[in-house]
Amino acid sequence: MIKVTLKDKSILEFANPLSVIEIAKAISPALAKEACVAKIDGEVCDLRTVVDKDAAVEILTFDDADGKHAFWHTGSHVLAQAVKRLYPHAKLTVGPAIENGFYYDIDVEPAFTGEDIEKIEEEMRKVVKEDIPLERYTLSRGEAVQFAKEREEPYKVILIEELPEGEEISFYRQGDFTDLCAGPHLMKTGALKALKLLNVTGAYWKADANNKMLQRVYGIAFPKKQQLDDYLTMMEEAKRRDHRRLGRELDLFGLYDEGPGFPFFFPKGMVIRNELENYWRELHKEWGYEEVKTPMILNEDLWHRSGHWDHYKENMYFTTIDDEPYAIKPMNCPGGMLAYKRRMWSYRDLPLRVGELGLVHRHELSGALHGLMRVRCFTQDDAHIFMTEEQIPEEIAGVMELIDSVYKVFGFEYHVELSTCPEDFIGTEELRKTSEDALRSVLEARGMDYVINPGDGAFYGPKIDFHLKDCIGRTWQCGTIQLDYQMPERFDLTYVGADGEKHRPVMIHRVAFGSIERFIGILTEQFAGAFPAWLAPVQVEIIPIAERHHAYASELEKRLNGEKLRVESDLRSEKMGFKIREAQLNKIPYMLVVGDKEMEEGKVSVRSRSGGDLGVMSLEEFSAMLHEEIDTKAIR
Repeated sequence: MIKVTLKDKSILEFANPLSVIEIAKAISPALAKEACVAKIDGEVCDLRTVVDKDAAVEILTFDDADGKHAFWHTGSHVLAQAVKRLYPHAKLTVGPAIENGFYYDIDVEPAFTGEDIEKIEEEMRKVVKEDIPLERYTLSRGEAVQFAKEREEPYKVILIEELPEGEEISFYRQGDFTDLCAGPHLMKTGALKALKLLNVTGAYWKADANNKMLQRVYGIAFPKKQQLDDYLTMMEEAKRRDHRRLGRELDLFGLYDEGPGFPFFFPKGMVIRNELENYWRELHKEWGYEEVKTPMILNEDLWHRSGHWDHYKENMYFTTIDDEPYAIKPMNCPGGMLAYKRRMWSYRDLPLRVGELGLVHRHELSGALHGLMRVRCFTQDDAHIFMTEEQIPEEIAGVMELIDSVYKVFGFEYHVELSTCPEDFIGTEELRKTSEDALRSVLEARGMDYVINPGDGAFYGPKIDFHLKDCIGRTWQCGTIQLDYQMPERFDLTYVGADGEKHRPVMIHRVAFGSIERFIGILTEQFAGAFPAWLAPVQVEIIPIAERHHAYASELEKRLNGEKLRVESDLRSEKMGFKIREAQLNKIPYMLVVGDKEMEEGKVSVRSRSGGDLGVMSLEEFSAMLHEEIDTKAIR
């Protein structure tokens, strides 16, 4: 008798071995219809996998991350099959599922046109309609290489030869098409009821500019047409909110060919940036942080000590000073270590909370650059907390509360992931377990839902990552909390304990915004450029109806600017309606229209970006209303 334990801890018993899809049918025919893949004792596998002993089995649908991943991975195989049917000479490389959909990198000449993409998409629909079963099988290394050579797939030969010795080499066959793949996959192609190819770009083989440029075709697929329609609507909304376009239109920031990945901030963009930094400083002062500034360039030896040389060198920039090698910092941490070592600390000084708005530089591939979201220089709102081991739970909980308070200000919902230590973790197995357990226990003590992100921690420790959800459903990884036993050891950091002896502190690395630049990009898209009043570059636009009202408008502007409000007057000889439309296009929170009546009564006619005409007010009434909105950081 085989006992199968389900996710809800209920147990099913079966007399003979059976596949996961048969188990799903035994639970519910409806569940079996929606099932994508499964987990057997925590390992993701095909529904065709046979269960022949007692096991924990979880059926995964498109609503589950792993189910979605398999669904989209199958989409990439359908794409490849369609390409090979239409363009037999095309050479396939890799076709993974990604965060939103899938892509396949293809070596083909001439490059695909828009018309080609339409043909491929139509052929994909034929493959789906044929409802072809996917079959998994394995080959020996020699057989696999021979198979790829016979199919004239040179990239697959390279991939096979690069696999570790002894690793199982699996293929998936669907009708007239077979691909090297570890899986898992759906049962049949017919599950991809709604699909769309989104675009095609260039991509170097293995992301190396020295290699050949390939065609990367992106696609998306869903079980239902309505889901695809909703996604495409979201994508259109994302285009409308694109921070790169809004940055240009609102004159906030820009990127130039003279400095790819190195953003420029213009006066209005600097207002947003400075307001965010002011908020950051006020908040951190309330939470007991002190601020430091460490150098941007430090000598090579420091990066050997920190471990970045061995684990991050390919992402760093270097220079030579006085014939000595130096590096431009990709992280603030090593400088923070030196700042800690300037004096001997007592246990009474701990926890020591130190913040830094530090400019860092990291080399990103040109193809990965994307507006403010992926740049080569950015300012991290970094902080390092040095503490005793006993203080770890309280300090982690405090950082989580601080980060939560930041995201509430901007109206963000979020979820958290526990990213465990990677394979190149530089500590002992005991410290790995200790640090991961410490983060896990705080999450569970606070009753927070979280998912495990295996191996995505830093080389010196695990971390808790915060993923923001914006107003159209996209997620952005911003905040992080990293627990680190390694840096204090490498830099020989100490404090004097109550026993008069030297002890090693533990430290937390953490950010809330993540980077100022990326957070501004996210906020620009979150608010579609219509920033809350406290962040808006211009908070008030004064619009005189005629030239005789200019003096009154200038007087109002002077008075409001004196109250630390950001105010402009539109004194152009244009019609009032035109000026109002201009102010709305510039997404200014408030417009004050002034004419004869307002000038005679010493009042203003108030128009709100979000609420329309608010009527006539005294300047004092309007000022009080706006100051309250700014002080409370309200979102209108």
